Amino acid sequence: MKFFWLVVALILCGCSSFNRDWEKAKVLPSSENSMAGPWEGTWSSDVNHHNGRLRCLMTPETNSVYRARFRATYGKFFWFNYEVPMEVQPHFGGWEFNGEADLGKMAGGAYYFEGRATTTNLTSTYRSSSDRGMFELKRPEK
Repeated sequence: MKFFWLVVALILCGCSSFNRDWEKAKVLPSSENSMAGPWEGTWSSDVNHHNGRLRCLMTPETNSVYRARFRATYGKFFWFNYEVPMEVQPHFGGWEFNGEADLGKMAGGAYYFEGRATTTNLTSTYRSSSDRGMFELKRPEK
């Protein structure tokens, strides 16, 4: 029983941390020269047709690496957080990026992401050994 409450506490802490950081970033102006900041939209699987809401916080770590923190919903009551280091490079008035992360066995293992972003739109595909799909994000309304 103690293990159950420990897991619940860890999940809730991760949720509140992401939400707090996302809300703070949402009120800041978006940069014309960076994909840093908050994004929101949807994800969808081409394999099992699951889908849900998706929020992302992009934080630059170096000139070419960003840390993408995601919060995805699944169904009406489930959600999960994960992070992906993304290699980012300028591309025709925006950026292209790619990255990979192991989301754990229960989430499908290792995933690879690649996509493009402008100052207002971010689109990416993802794939793992058991799933593939895409997500489409925009800057949130203030």
